[in-house]
Amino acid sequence: MTSPAPHIPENIEALRAAYIASQEALAAERSALISERAGRAAEQAALASAENTIAHLKKLIARLQHDRYGASSERSRKLVDQLELQIDELTTAQSEAKTKAEINRLASTQSAPDTKQDKAPNHPKRTPLPDHLPRERIVLPSPSACPCCSGTLVKLGEDVTETLELIPRQWKVIQTVREKFACRSCEAITQPPAPFHPIMRGRAGPHLLATILEAKFGQHLPLNRLSETFAHEGIHLSTSTIGDWVGASTATITPLMFLIDAHALTAERLHGDDTTVPVLAAGRTDVGRFWTYVRDDAPFGGTDPPAAMFRYSRDRKAIHPERHLANYTGILQAEIVQAGRAASHATRH
Repeated sequence: MTSPAPHIPENIEALRAAYIASQEALAAERSALISERAGRAAEQAALASAENTIAHLKKLIARLQHDRYGASSERSRKLVDQLELQIDELTTAQSEAKTKAEINRLASTQSAPDTKQDKAPNHPKRTPLPDHLPRERIVLPSPSACPCCSGTLVKLGEDVTETLELIPRQWKVIQTVREKFACRSCEAITQPPAPFHPIMRGRAGPHLLATILEAKFGQHLPLNRLSETFAHEGIHLSTSTIGDWVGASTATITPLMFLIDAHALTAERLHGDDTTVPVLAAGRTDVGRFWTYVRDDAPFGGTDPPAAMFRYSRDRKAIHPERHLANYTGILQAEIVQAGRAASHATRH
């Protein structure tokens, strides 16, 4: 069956009007296609510019991270933090723009059939997921017979897609039951002793205490923010309760700190350095000092384990390292800042 031939007007004026209308329609389609291509080109240019900016910032961060010592090390670390924040914002904006462009491309129905899809920008090669993570294997159901001819199927292989997933942490209450028994002969009562807890005050388990201490001293999270995080998970712990646990835990592990300090101070040589740390004060932020004394004999052929001793002070007076190293007899390697330059200096204390 053949399609009917299009109606051709016999009037010259009507024919001319139809021709002009068709040309205008073609011009409108061509203009829309050009606009669409220009929009895609602009999107690709913006994405390329963002990628170039991210690459430049990463190179700058890598260069700054080499400068870990000297008078400008604190300023360099702050600058690195700001640059990493810019990379986070650029990466987020770039991913948002890519997703919107892909959604618009899939939703568009006006593109020409011969229009080639723009290639996505090059992405860095994905690193494989860590091998130490447990794997949960989910096998999708396969047909028992060929969907085309109902013939017998033979397995050729399989494709495995790995997806990284997170299981939210679970809270639980451990009930330790201590049964009481009475002797019918002497009427003595027997019961196992109470369970051991890391701290005397409170009923917090060791894993919970380790999580709180790591969040406070490792990630520098305020206790009120940690309390709010627990509240979102359905566990209401006041800031005073968490603070009481932190104080009791630090007092409990103080003997361990003394042992680490004693091991560090028996080294033949120590490397000492201090860095600034912001301190909250009434209505303002002060600048404190964080003193670090590191022992590491591996570069000198030693076999003793490395160790680090930390101290804190509100200022940078010389009385603080003198008090820290009052009982130390050995070589202290430190940096002395003179006229804006940092020089390595070793003295026998």
